[in-house]
Amino acid sequence: MPIKIAMIGAGSIGFTRKLMHDILAVPELADTHFAFMDINGANLGMIAQLAQRDIDANKLPATISTTTDRREALDGANYVISTIRQGGLAAFALDIDIPLKYGIDQCVGDTICAGGIMYGQRTIPALLDICADIREMAADNPLFLNYSNPMAMNIWACNTYGGVNTIGLCHGVQGGHTIITRSIEHWARQEGLIGADETISKKEVDIVCAGINHQTWYTKVQWRGMDIVPMLPELIGAHPKYRETEKLRIDVARRFGYFSTESNGHLSEYLPWYRKRVEEIPRWIDMSSWINGETGGYLRVCTEGRNWFETDFPNWMKEEPPVIAADRRSEEHGSYIIEGLETGRPYRGHFNIINSGHITNLPDGCVIEIPGYVDKNGINMPVVGDLPMACAATCSASVRVQQMAVEAAVRGDVTLLKQAMLHDPLTGAVCNPEEVWQMTDEMLVAQAQWLPNYAGEISAAKSRLAAAESNGTRVRLVQTEGAARLHTKTVEELAVDKAAARANAAAADKGKMTKVV
Repeated sequence: MPIKIAMIGAGSIGFTRKLMHDILAVPELADTHFAFMDINGANLGMIAQLAQRDIDANKLPATISTTTDRREALDGANYVISTIRQGGLAAFALDIDIPLKYGIDQCVGDTICAGGIMYGQRTIPALLDICADIREMAADNPLFLNYSNPMAMNIWACNTYGGVNTIGLCHGVQGGHTIITRSIEHWARQEGLIGADETISKKEVDIVCAGINHQTWYTKVQWRGMDIVPMLPELIGAHPKYRETEKLRIDVARRFGYFSTESNGHLSEYLPWYRKRVEEIPRWIDMSSWINGETGGYLRVCTEGRNWFETDFPNWMKEEPPVIAADRRSEEHGSYIIEGLETGRPYRGHFNIINSGHITNLPDGCVIEIPGYVDKNGINMPVVGDLPMACAATCSASVRVQQMAVEAAVRGDVTLLKQAMLHDPLTGAVCNPEEVWQMTDEMLVAQAQWLPNYAGEISAAKSRLAAAESNGTRVRLVQTEGAARLHTKTVEELAVDKAAARANAAAADKGKMTKVV
């Protein structure tokens, strides 16, 4: 019997088709039934048209159904994939713009920091509702594959409170692996270890990463039997591109002794040191791509991509359909996990799971990202042991923020939410306690429509804000557009370079290539 995969949030422009193509590139999965579900019926319909065209053009037996009814999509599903963004771009803008008024300059705002914490408050109740429907409607022993951020908080909530076996999937490890491989290649050419035209593939560079999502560390890197870990700051710092685009990551690697998986812009907002003084931010970022540290960069490219897709959709249907084939699969883990479980073909990747003695100097029960192995017997996660002390210290600070944020979301506890904000590394470096308290109230009020868990608290938050205004105790706001914010282009401006606009809209992850190299 064909397997059924429910894709929740299937109106996602990039992820839905890419994941479908990856899965259908496996011969044994070519007859999969995909149940596309999204609350936005218009976007869902457009994605479904493109996906059906791709299936037809490749003469595959796969089938698609579409629905705005989540329970219908989950009925009998063997696998569930989530790519939801709760609150959409409207809520995302508030995650960036409100903290900026308090001096918190974020590049992405979807993991921790003020934006990521609020994103979790919106997303966790939605995912727990999905888990409840999975328990009731899905097939026996379904696997929930989550791509939605904030990854660690979501996986923590789903496994602890959702009662569904949930794995978190991210491609930060693969992105950093590319940087490391290209840096080794550049060095090896200079040293005469390879020819001037010779290349090194990622398969030749063995890695082990361990940590928490977006703060995972390359604890082992080997090439031709050499331990590359101590050399990484020098090798990446000598690369003509990366010495400009990865300045912050290189600095962290030099001080910690280990290179981090996450992009320059992402990493900058999880630490208390690099974005706390506006005048210093340009020193650590690069504006050639949003992902290198642009203020609100991900919000900008997501907004531009969504607006362009909705405008340009008829032209997408006129394009030549892509070839679905094994050599065109992306590096997204989802299809390889399903392939391993269904066919027994082994796969090794890095997955987000609940820590149960796997990383021995991080708390059990938190969510970690470590190597995992998949085959017909299931998903097996080895014991990694201790993280290096500095890496563990940085991860531990974030873990405690995540823990408070998860509990706040589940309980609808405003005090715990404010305490999570207060202990966030960058937020705490920029704001004093009263600023944190006021900012949190402002975000609760602004995002009330997506926060059913705080329904009984919004009125009190409004009253506190009004009282502070009337008695003159409201904290002063910062008048800033951010240290490095770019203009969000209109559709007319995007039309000047239609190819670039289309490529941005189609990207599963803006700013990263997912092709295996």
